[in-house]
Amino acid sequence: MVIDVILPCLNEEAALPWVLERMPPGYHPIVVDNGSTDDSVKVATGLGARVVVEPRRGFGAACHAGLLAATCDIVAFMDADASLDPRHLPRVTGPVVAGDTDLMLGRRIPRSARAWPPHARAGNVLLAAMLRRRTGAALYDLGPMRAARRAELIDLGLRDRRFGYPLEMVLRAAAAGWRIGETKVDYLPRAGRSKVTGTVRGTLRAIGDMRRVIRESS
Repeated sequence: MVIDVILPCLNEEAALPWVLERMPPGYHPIVVDNGSTDDSVKVATGLGARVVVEPRRGFGAACHAGLLAATCDIVAFMDADASLDPRHLPRVTGPVVAGDTDLMLGRRIPRSARAWPPHARAGNVLLAAMLRRRTGAALYDLGPMRAARRAELIDLGLRDRRFGYPLEMVLRAAAAGWRIGETKVDYLPRAGRSKVTGTVRGTLRAIGDMRRVIRESS
């Protein structure tokens, strides 16, 4: 079984070597460059990753471009910033491969106090509680490491192209009657500053995107 791993990327040249060198056998990385001004594309190409360029800025735009470019039956998503260990991908993809789950998420377990700022963790707790109420799934994190079948994901018709993309995926999957699961994965301090939780502007933008997705799905 070969699995495509979609890695949305914006200026991650420092993190990509660690991430790509830890990719398990059978997992093919697709690095989706979303306007990097550093050497991310050069680094990814040099390490054997397939590179897709998505000029439309936005986390969801990068994720969806990778989804459309993927060719494997099963796809996984994860951040390219070294906050998640690719060696944990089999934990997330395994239940999908076995046919036991339709959408599997990695529940982030911080291994350092620096991995997850308190304000971001508190916001995630509230978001996860909302997801449990809305979907009935036992979710405690809106984890960026996740896996599902490619064709079925495309059929969900995801529209958000910003930070609301991961949330919309879960809400639409639940509405479609998907079996949604969660498994623990390590959460590590990322390389560099987060585009979301690392700045007030990024945090507010993500909150706004997610509120819009929730409103539109109500």
